[in-house]
Amino acid sequence: MAKGSEVFSAAYYGKYYGSARTRVHGAKEIARLCTAITSMLDWWGVPIDSVLDVGAGVGLWRDWFAKHRSRAAYRSTEVSRYACAQYGHEQRDITRWRADDAFDLVVCQGVLPYLDDKGCADAIDNLGAMTAGFLYLEAITKKDIKDVIDNAKTDVKVYERTAAWYRTRLRKHYTEVGCGLWAKRDAPVLFYELERR
Repeated sequence: MAKGSEVFSAAYYGKYYGSARTRVHGAKEIARLCTAITSMLDWWGVPIDSVLDVGAGVGLWRDWFAKHRSRAAYRSTEVSRYACAQYGHEQRDITRWRADDAFDLVVCQGVLPYLDDKGCADAIDNLGAMTAGFLYLEAITKKDIKDVIDNAKTDVKVYERTAAWYRTRLRKHYTEVGCGLWAKRDAPVLFYELERR
């Protein structure tokens, strides 16, 4: 189950998104990430006509797509009441919600570690059902918390899980491509052997 939407308040967004001193990523960094992800899909010849952003935060992915890929139908969701009111997302809880449509690209950045084990497993199944092509996933692991992240810029009040825990559940739906990209198992894409895990 997701942590309550009240956790993701104005103060949370101010700290982890608003202040350059305490945020991990701003618009410039997300623009680089969006360019990289969409360029890889272009390389594989995958059209990006539809995008679902789960846990859209302040809308940095949406803003980039509006500027650079405006033809893509973009849908953004958040569990936070505050973020939905402030940034115009649909209020959805990915542990319980599944759209009727499947999307060429699903973005889920920084969401899954906030979910308990059952909620996270349910969310992964819902993401899998809504992905027609690719998932971009960022989820910090127990090892990341210990060895990689900057605790001053990352909320560490999350469920600490191993990468193996995530991979076991993601493999039901996806092939791991790398750098956070997961291809839907039945996506019409052929990879060289060393392009995938």
